[in-house]
Amino acid sequence: MARVSVTPEQFTMVLFEHDRIAEIAAAVADKVGIPTDVEIRIDVDERTPLGRTTLTSLDPITITAESGAFEDAKNLRHLSQRGVEDVIGRLLFRARDRLDPAFGDAPPEHELSLQEQVAWDAYCMGRCERLGLAVQKARRQYHFRNRHGFTDVADAAFERLWNADSLTWADIEKACTETAAERERATA
Repeated sequence: MARVSVTPEQFTMVLFEHDRIAEIAAAVADKVGIPTDVEIRIDVDERTPLGRTTLTSLDPITITAESGAFEDAKNLRHLSQRGVEDVIGRLLFRARDRLDPAFGDAPPEHELSLQEQVAWDAYCMGRCERLGLAVQKARRQYHFRNRHGFTDVADAAFERLWNADSLTWADIEKACTETAAERERATA
């Protein structure tokens, strides 16, 4: 299993279990195909109930998450295994893509457009689903439509991304270009 560290060691504002987050993350890392010698750091900001998550580094792989991203919506301040799997799976696939030379050169995380982020997320979450992780395809498709348009072109792009196993950054850019062209055509 991958070496996973979680901060903080002791949660005081949320009722999360440090070891449980590390255990879930290590299991997801194995499913995603992260090598066992890779270090993964997960930094949880328990001071906010919001849910922003970011891949902040590749060496070591570092994920930052506001505590709301890991929180059980029906049991506030408690950990959601599904939430941890969702975030960790998506961002570890993104890290794996970035580390694969065949994937190509994606822009740094802070330079990705919303459309690029959502398209890449669709690709990552489709792979998570095939690994047996609980994902919400309808939620992801709605989010995709909000950024790429409520069109047949956007739906086809989403399905292509969701069902793919081996895309490149150029493939993700192509999907974004197609949906942008359709949005422009619809408003012309």
